[in-house]
Amino acid sequence: MSNEQILTNARLVLEDREVTGTLVMRDGEIIEISEQISDDPAAENLHGNYLIPGLVELHTDNQEKYFTPRPKVDWPAEMAMMTHDAQLVAAGITTVFDSVALGDIVGDSTRVEKVETMINAVVEAEQAGRNRAEHLLHLRCEVSFPGLMAFFERFIDTPGVRLVSVMDHAPGQRQFPAENIPKYREYYQGKYGFSDSQMDAFITEQQANSEQYADHFRKVICEACHERGIAIASHDDATLAHAEESAGFDMKVAEFPTTVEAAEASHRLGLKVLMGAPNVVRGGSHSGNVAAHELAAWGCLDILSSDYYPSSLLQAAFRVARLDNDYDLPRAIALVTANPAQAAGLVDRGTLTVGKRADLVEVKPDAALPLVERVWAKGTRVF
Repeated sequence: MSNEQILTNARLVLEDREVTGTLVMRDGEIIEISEQISDDPAAENLHGNYLIPGLVELHTDNQEKYFTPRPKVDWPAEMAMMTHDAQLVAAGITTVFDSVALGDIVGDSTRVEKVETMINAVVEAEQAGRNRAEHLLHLRCEVSFPGLMAFFERFIDTPGVRLVSVMDHAPGQRQFPAENIPKYREYYQGKYGFSDSQMDAFITEQQANSEQYADHFRKVICEACHERGIAIASHDDATLAHAEESAGFDMKVAEFPTTVEAAEASHRLGLKVLMGAPNVVRGGSHSGNVAAHELAAWGCLDILSSDYYPSSLLQAAFRVARLDNDYDLPRAIALVTANPAQAAGLVDRGTLTVGKRADLVEVKPDAALPLVERVWAKGTRVF
């Protein structure tokens, strides 16, 4: 018995235009799209609300706060996943790449200690059918971390790994070029309570680790991902040389480039430029890097990620469409749907297209904020 659902009088945000019409879904797929209002008695009237594809999130560490809600507090993994999943779905996210860090600048950090617990929780919840969104894995590889390869080899073949990023947070690299080392010192000395001499030693150690390990680990990781057909992302590229290196490794995504130069080059070289949705909502980068709205003005913004604040994703897409740039609403919605799906090789979702998954979000226009009214994942209402 089919489970056909008809949604009519909806503002359908298609790939290239907005139309008022009807969408029909059956057995988890979109089976019909029409620019007519349905008079079928079974049709649900959306009263002019938007209907958009389910949001696709490539990079979020939102789950971390639920596994460790306070310092030294370990929360039950199943409940942490359930709460994380519920928050994402309420934000309109139907596909999420839970980002877990393999290595950190401090070897005994909470991130390092919790990595196996978080990965296992994602996989187990997905396999048990407890998740409402589809949860995949994004492995974030800190290439200046000496123990990285032990983690990478342990987890790269985990079910659900579909994205790997390579990052180097050592002083003098990407996020912290030589001129920003005083800022690096200020941030990490405050974070870890180091004395001046301890901070000096810490900087020396991190720089030495980067010089010894980063280039080799980056090369080995990229080769392993290519062998497995896993998409790769760069992280915090700052220069033309960084972008060219990432393109040379056939990376698909440029995460959080820190300058217009790196973003424009990445976009031109075929990488999808990913920026933070909180950056859009707040009006700029909290780290002092290039603002996402500047990249939209340049036409080289391709993907938005909620990063640490799930509800920012939808808000940022609608805000980009209202700013002074060439992004109309369909192009802005693609930043959080079609483009991330394409970059990750998920060809079955991301657009309102016949034959695609019925991952849908009903959005009510509002003077202050667009509101998520309902969410469907593979045709099943989940919010």
